[in-house]
Amino acid sequence: MSRKFWKKAALGGLAAFAALAMAEAPVRAQGSGPIRIGVLNDQGGPYSAITGPGSVAAARMAVQDLGGTVLGRPVEVLSADHQHKPDLGSSLAREWYDVQGVRAIFDIYSSGVALAVQKVAQDKDRLLVVSMASSALIGGAQCSTHGMQWANDGYAVSNLTVRGASGQGENSWYFLTVDYAAGHSIEADATKLIQAAGGRVVGAVRFPLGTPDFSSFLLRAQASGAKNIGFIGGGSDMINSVKQADEFGLRAAGQRYVPFSMTTVDISAVGSQATQGMPVVLSYYWGENAETRAFADRFKQATGSLPTDPQANVYSAVRHYLRAVQAAGTVETAAVLAKMREMPVEDFFTRGARIRADGRLMRDVMYAEAKAPGQMSNPEDLLRVVSRFTGEQAFVPAAESQCPLMRR
Repeated sequence: MSRKFWKKAALGGLAAFAALAMAEAPVRAQGSGPIRIGVLNDQGGPYSAITGPGSVAAARMAVQDLGGTVLGRPVEVLSADHQHKPDLGSSLAREWYDVQGVRAIFDIYSSGVALAVQKVAQDKDRLLVVSMASSALIGGAQCSTHGMQWANDGYAVSNLTVRGASGQGENSWYFLTVDYAAGHSIEADATKLIQAAGGRVVGAVRFPLGTPDFSSFLLRAQASGAKNIGFIGGGSDMINSVKQADEFGLRAAGQRYVPFSMTTVDISAVGSQATQGMPVVLSYYWGENAETRAFADRFKQATGSLPTDPQANVYSAVRHYLRAVQAAGTVETAAVLAKMREMPVEDFFTRGARIRADGRLMRDVMYAEAKAPGQMSNPEDLLRVVSRFTGEQAFVPAAESQCPLMRR
């Protein structure tokens, strides 16, 4: 064959190779290394039993259930303890995003840290999905295109707790509130809802995180004569306060002790004798049906304990994120965010939930009450589900949202 033929063939081959290289360039740009996500929460402090290592286990379960890889790349889960310090949380987030290549951070369970990390995520064009945090600012005035809230928030907890307690007689309240942003936010929401229902708040007192002795606060609450003593706090503070409220005999004296953030962990720690009748607002409970029980059994086998509502929501959020990455065909934030909002959230306890413009997952929420000892069929039979509410009924109405993204 002629030299001219071979020259044309060589040029054609080079052109084909160049076209193939160009077609494959976006795939290579995505990288072939692991897709990294992070779980940032309280690993050893007052809320570690509610989130902590259990949330890390839940995230890894979600990865395993999707086969361990997405887009042909292994998925790795990093974890760290923010110690409830916004500066530490934001520093860890920057290091994860910039150095470790983390694409999305999950959990948090601290409003101050969530607000700080959400700002970093926005600046770095990465993602933050909060499982549970209470400050109205997160999805309100300081909302972000790069931040989402997956489970309960302070408004939903206040809304459903006040509804449940207000239907049980005189609607007067005294608050014991943890002295940080989330506590203040819940108290403010609760006060508005109480007043809207025709009730009144007769007083309030603030306590520092990690308070071991609530005697002086409980004495003030008793002296107020309020029918409902609202406790706004969680973790070890919740456990200590409920135990001491029982010792003070508040129930026998005709006052109702109403924790606003009680979890199944608290009920197990304190015991049903002291917690009976107390409200629990949650989106996941293992006793609801066969699917929720199956997840609980798997989780318990992996961790030695039953999953909490925030831990189940970490599983749900990680699963939805990774499904969105797969559907988008990329880890690039804009494309993944679009898919997360486009796709309904579907998992073993979530059905057809959508993400609102302010980042709020509009999921169903339950109002439950802790069972009395005589109502329990076994030690894990902790709750009686009283009512189920849609996201529209539970969360802040769109018309009342302070998030600028809701006005676009």
